[in-house]
Amino acid sequence: MDALGAVSSKEAPQGLDVTNEEAFASQSKLLQEFASISSIEKAWVFETDNGSNSRAMFSVSQPNLLGNKKRTHILSSHISKESNQSLSFQWAPFPVEMSGVSTMVPSPSGLKMLVIRNQENDSPTQFEIWGPSQLEKEIHIPKSVHGSVYTDGWFEGISWNSDETLIAYVAEDPSPSKPVFDGLGYKKRGSAEKDCGSWKGQGDWDEDWGETYAGKRRPALFVINIFSGDVHVVDGISKSLSVGQVVWAPMVEGLDQYLVFVGWPSDCGSPKVVRKLGIKYCYNRPCSIYAVRACLHKSETDKLQTIGDTTEDKNAAVNLTQGISSAFFPRFSPDGKSLVFLSSKSAVDTGAHSATDSLHRIDWPRDGKPYPSLKIFDVVPVVMCAEDGCFPGLYCSSFLSKPWLSDGETMILSSYWGSTQVILSVNVLSGSVSRASPTNSSSSWNVLALDGDNILAVSSSPIEPPEIKYGYSIENKERIASVGWSWLDVSSPVSRYSEKVRSLLSSLQFSIMKIPVSSASENLTKGARKPYEAIFVSSNAVKSGACNPLIVILHGGPHSVSLTNFNKSQAFLSSLGYSLLIVNYRGSLGFGEEALQSLPGKVGSQDVNDVLAALDHVIEMGLVDPSKVAVLGGSHGGFLTTHLIGQAPDRFVAAAARNPVCNLALMVGTSDIPDWCYVEAYGGSEGKAYFTEAPSLEHLHVFYKKSPISHLSKVKTPTLFLLGAQDLRVPISTGLQYARALKENGVEVKVIVFPNDIHGIDRPQSDFESFLNIGVWFNKYFK
Repeated sequence: MDALGAVSSKEAPQGLDVTNEEAFASQSKLLQEFASISSIEKAWVFETDNGSNSRAMFSVSQPNLLGNKKRTHILSSHISKESNQSLSFQWAPFPVEMSGVSTMVPSPSGLKMLVIRNQENDSPTQFEIWGPSQLEKEIHIPKSVHGSVYTDGWFEGISWNSDETLIAYVAEDPSPSKPVFDGLGYKKRGSAEKDCGSWKGQGDWDEDWGETYAGKRRPALFVINIFSGDVHVVDGISKSLSVGQVVWAPMVEGLDQYLVFVGWPSDCGSPKVVRKLGIKYCYNRPCSIYAVRACLHKSETDKLQTIGDTTEDKNAAVNLTQGISSAFFPRFSPDGKSLVFLSSKSAVDTGAHSATDSLHRIDWPRDGKPYPSLKIFDVVPVVMCAEDGCFPGLYCSSFLSKPWLSDGETMILSSYWGSTQVILSVNVLSGSVSRASPTNSSSSWNVLALDGDNILAVSSSPIEPPEIKYGYSIENKERIASVGWSWLDVSSPVSRYSEKVRSLLSSLQFSIMKIPVSSASENLTKGARKPYEAIFVSSNAVKSGACNPLIVILHGGPHSVSLTNFNKSQAFLSSLGYSLLIVNYRGSLGFGEEALQSLPGKVGSQDVNDVLAALDHVIEMGLVDPSKVAVLGGSHGGFLTTHLIGQAPDRFVAAAARNPVCNLALMVGTSDIPDWCYVEAYGGSEGKAYFTEAPSLEHLHVFYKKSPISHLSKVKTPTLFLLGAQDLRVPISTGLQYARALKENGVEVKVIVFPNDIHGIDRPQSDFESFLNIGVWFNKYFK
């Protein structure tokens, strides 16, 4: 190569703007400081012999940037409770990395720990049973029995029986046989499939549950005997059901054991639906709770069988919740008398992908034999419109496996309350709901585990990384005069982070703002006329009259919520010198059902106006310079971002959109949730009625008019697009079409495609590169 073709090592790599190279270098160091902060995923508490003390294990994660995966480790602590009511945590000197571990589940007694390792390719799945000091049993389950165990938190179901001999769990169906071909054509069954002169065909395509489940086979129910190592499929479950969230029913001596699980029909409960629709984040998929005998059946050939499609089969699963369109997260009370479950019937019935939850109870039959006509009691109903400061309804994304206080009737759970997450105490007999986390806290709280009648939790805020908290109830601690719960700060290795991060965060402040609804129509419900909220993060050292540039941040969904918890990416942007306005527009979770249901049919107008009104609110307060505003959002937040730069083209200096919804008319034919396009464009019941896999010209016209692309000709804001090539929710074609059209109109555009990422763009390297580019992009226009 001649000298003219040589590239100096000092030059920027191809595609990198040389003028931004210094910004990339400096910002990447800062972002790495934030990326290295640990996140507390879950915890377990184990009683010690004397009962006054206990041990805790915390599952903690960090991104492994070089390995491009999440690194998980276990941090252990001894909890000492002194007679004078003081508390101390003695931490293990070092954490233990859980390399290759898919999930861990302790036994009911806490004396055994199940460790599951899902292996890749043709390797078997490993079940390990650990005792207090050593591995007691290791069982390898080949792919011919079942595929990977589901550990995703939704279909996931792993449950020990009471005597700790059997474990029920959910795993992929075994791979079906596929046709084999060679140079002479099709080979009949029985032929050697690994012949070097043959190849295996694809076979029939099987619908999956969309985003994050691509290529995964139907979740089915299995039981393993930990002593013999025998694995059996559970009979009596229809092949048309995908199962998950299994728990053992209370054991009655002399009777068969039952399993209780959640089942989702393949047709999503509608004769109009001919396939599985995307289920990730979609609580509007009908589901029921079933009971089935844990009869263990093996065929003569020692292969698994399912006898599930015969309705006369005495072992057929029984639908316990036929009277309600949604039932999941089943939990038995400690005495076995009550089966409690959560429902998203509002989401199923209206079509909104997520809505206000309700809590229900079934009194379990005394004879231990479940039947379909069991009465369902309402424990916590859907809250339509909450009075100011009052409980806004349930919004739960998970339950503890053991959520009960010692009275056997009080559950402890986490739920959204406006822009915060709180910990609630719910009595499942009376239906009374109270707030266990501090009422005066603007931080977000999440329950990790229960230690007897005490709560182990984690708390964080936009300016405070996660910290462990320990809560005592006043019923057990007479020394506490205040009503409710008293909370102690727990010093832990998890809350240690760099001095630079500590200094940067100490210079920030945040508040939750109430934004009045502008020009509220009398046609709106009471809940839809109430103020919505925005989280405002800013420097606490800005000089009078000076304003840092602002980034408006918009969540996706639209029926989701931005919480006052710690977000590493947003903290990074704050530390670059930006104020943040994080808007929970009407339609967000946590504000009652009427406010949520006001948005479907009005996307692109009501939500856009809410964002602009929130922006006007902080400008009028003198907190923001209107000439220094950028906007950032992903998914539906990207829908709003691209709408805003089209409908209000003079208000934003720069924009960034992650996998944005830009053209509903294109998305409806390519997304794993085409029904979402109908529900949000037309409105709940009307959208559900119109839904079809073959949209009419009229439908496409409505979708186009509701989309950001209809305002494209007015856009002049420089825009960064971050797109996941494997996105099934908002396929890459929608973002690319919009970005190309902007370029065609002469707008400055930058597009970054992550070839192996799905909708969330959350793999460590991709997430890092994504927000680094956002920081540099905004820096370019706010110099």
